[in-house]
Amino acid sequence: MQGKDIRLGVMRIAILSDIHGNSIALDAVLQDIQAQGGIDAYWVLGDLAAIGFDPVGVLERVAELPQTRLIRGNTDRYLVTGERPSPTVKECEANPTLWLTHVQVASSFSWTQGAVMVSGWVKWLAGLPLESRTALPDGKRVLCVHAAPGRDDGRGVHPGVSREALRALVAEGEADLIFVGHTHWPMEVRVDRVHLVNAGSVSNAFPPDVRASYVMLEADESGYRLRHRRVAYDREAVVEELGRVNHPAAKYIIQYLRGRNHPYWSKGGQ
Repeated sequence: MQGKDIRLGVMRIAILSDIHGNSIALDAVLQDIQAQGGIDAYWVLGDLAAIGFDPVGVLERVAELPQTRLIRGNTDRYLVTGERPSPTVKECEANPTLWLTHVQVASSFSWTQGAVMVSGWVKWLAGLPLESRTALPDGKRVLCVHAAPGRDDGRGVHPGVSREALRALVAEGEADLIFVGHTHWPMEVRVDRVHLVNAGSVSNAFPPDVRASYVMLEADESGYRLRHRRVAYDREAVVEELGRVNHPAAKYIIQYLRGRNHPYWSKGGQ
């Protein structure tokens, strides 16, 4: 029911992002949502299938969620268009040490792309919009996008982004409340009159807390309230599944599952 309007009045909405083909983590999050008393709608911010052991299973689950607003992430776009993230061939020619990473990235996306194509999900992914806009009962304007207003990729929103850069991002949003994902870093910050919220990631979270994360939004005519949720799931079961399907990016994904990967901005990345 992509794009279907949610009911007016009191609303309870779950905002999820960056599921990355991890149906075990997604199932844990969905169970937690029901344990919170259920919700009126789901807003899903993209990066659904790639870099995980069960891309098709995740797409099937997400497509069946009731009252769902869906947008695309950069990896969803890659699966449709054949584009690939860095390092590019040109970057590898300038720095030959990047070739191994290039091959691993290409293998991972080709594996997922094959699964998505064979199961008939490419057209569905191609139909996902860049953004979703709505209004809360109190009139506040809401924008949902994967990385930043107008973008499904780029540096995104994380603790390493300067105040000036955040101000430039929200200025393009034309919204009072903006939800993003992309960087796998749950956070929220107020920039002038805009409330900017990163829902984090269902899968492949950064340490020290590698549990799945999502946001619960409650809204009525008096305003809105947010709660960041963290959900434990069986990460070793995911490791087993990666081996069972012989996933070409298993080693890379396991770094996240076991807390051995770190956000690039903490290491001085740009």
